[in-house]
Amino acid sequence: MMLRTCRVLCSQAGPSAGGWQPLSFDGGAFHLKGTGELTRALLVLRLCAWPPLVTHGLALQAWSQRLLGSRLSGALLRASIYGQFVAGETAEEVKGCVQQLQTLGLRPLLAVPTEEEPDSAVKTGEAWYEGNFSAMLRCVDLSRGLLETPGPTGNILMQLKVTALTSARLCKELTSWIRKPGASLELSPERLAEAMDSGRDLQVSCLNAEQNQHLRASLSRLHRVVKHARAQHVRLLVDAEYTFLNPALSLLVDALAMRWNSPGEGGPWVWNTYQAYLKDTHERLRRAAEAADRAGLAFGVKLVRGAYLDKEREVARHHGTEDPTQPDYEATSQSYSRCLELMLTQVSHRGPMCHLMVASHNEESVRQATKRMWELGIPLDGPVCFGQLLGMCDHVSLALGQAGYAVYKSIPYGSLEEVIPYLIRRAQENRSVLQGARREQKLLSQELRRRVLGRGLRVPH
Repeated sequence: MMLRTCRVLCSQAGPSAGGWQPLSFDGGAFHLKGTGELTRALLVLRLCAWPPLVTHGLALQAWSQRLLGSRLSGALLRASIYGQFVAGETAEEVKGCVQQLQTLGLRPLLAVPTEEEPDSAVKTGEAWYEGNFSAMLRCVDLSRGLLETPGPTGNILMQLKVTALTSARLCKELTSWIRKPGASLELSPERLAEAMDSGRDLQVSCLNAEQNQHLRASLSRLHRVVKHARAQHVRLLVDAEYTFLNPALSLLVDALAMRWNSPGEGGPWVWNTYQAYLKDTHERLRRAAEAADRAGLAFGVKLVRGAYLDKEREVARHHGTEDPTQPDYEATSQSYSRCLELMLTQVSHRGPMCHLMVASHNEESVRQATKRMWELGIPLDGPVCFGQLLGMCDHVSLALGQAGYAVYKSIPYGSLEEVIPYLIRRAQENRSVLQGARREQKLLSQELRRRVLGRGLRVPH
C-alpha cells in the first residue's frame, strides 16, 4: 500500500506548466512515510537536540556497552540513531535504503564514514590511507551499481573526504606554507596536476623527505580515485573541513580539477565545497568561478553553511587570531544568499559547464534557490540540485522531490563501530542544525497526532 501510494504521487509530480509557485514545507509529504519511521524520527531528533547527549556521545556509547553488553547496546543503536541516519552495513542494505528513497523521488549521495581528525593520534602509516583508498573505490562501485535500482536518473554523486586519503598534519603544513607571503610556485595546482598525471617524482622544499613521500602517495591515491570515478560516471564532491586545512584541500582539488574538469571530460567530475559561515567565502568563490571560466574548466560547487563553528572560534581564541567566521546566524544566512546568487548566475551563463548543489536545511535558502532557478530559466532537473542529510529535513526533501527537483540525501554506511563515532562527530559539528530542527519535530508530531486520531493514511485520488 505504501509503495503504491508513493508511485502514484511520484507519477503525478513534475514541473509546473505555469509560473513559479513557492513550495510548501508544511510536512504534507510526511504521509509518504510509515508511522514507525515518523515515530523513530521524532524520538531521535529530540534526543539529538539534547546538548549533553551530543557533547558526551562517545562516553555514553562506551557506558552503554559496559552496562548492557555489546549486543543489546548495538540493537538499541540500530533501532534508533543508526537506523535514522545510516543506510546500513552491507551493499544489500544500502541498496534497500536507496530504493526506498528513490520511490520517494530522492537520490543517494554515499559517504564513507572515514576520516582523520586533526587532533587524533598518528595513524599507522600509509596502510591506513591505502585501506581508505580501497574503501573509496568500493564506494564508487556501489554508487554506480545503485543505478540498477528503478528511480530518478541523473548525475551519480558521491562524497569524498580528503583527510581519509592524506594526513591532516600534512595539510596543516601545506596550509601554513601557502599562507606565507610570496609562497613558492612549486605548490601550484599546475605542478601538482602534472605530477598526478605523469607519476613523476615530486619534491616540495617546505616538506621533509617523509612528508614528500606521503604527499606523492596521497596525490596518487586522489588521482586514482577520480580516474576510477570518471570511468564509472560518478562525480566526486570533496568535503570542506577546518580553515587550517582548507587551503591545502583546495589546492589538491584545483589540481584534480585541472586534470578532470576539462571540457572534453563532460562536466565537472570534482566539486569543491564552500562554507558560507566563513567571512571570505563569497570572495573566494567569486575568484574560483572566474578562474575556472578563464581556464575553460567545468566548475562544480557544493554550497553549505558550515559545520565547524565552535572549533574555528576556539582555535582563533587560542592563537589570538581573527575569528574567520561570520558574527551570527543572520550574517551567515546573508553570506549564503550572496553565494547562492553568484552561483545560480554562473549556472545560467555557463550551463552544463557549471554545477551547483544547494546543500541546506534552511527553508528560506531553498525557496530562494527555486525562485531564482525559475527566474533564470534553469531547469528543475538540470545543473542545480539540492542536498540534505539522511534522516533530517525530510519535510523539505520530500517536497522538493515531489515537485520534480533533483534532491540528494547524504548517506553514510558501514558497521556500528565505524559509523557511530562518525555520527557523533557530525552531530557535534552540526549542533545548530540539530537544535534548529524544532520545526521538523513539530511537523512530525502533527502528522503522528493526525494518525492517532484515526484519520488514517491520505491517498491521493
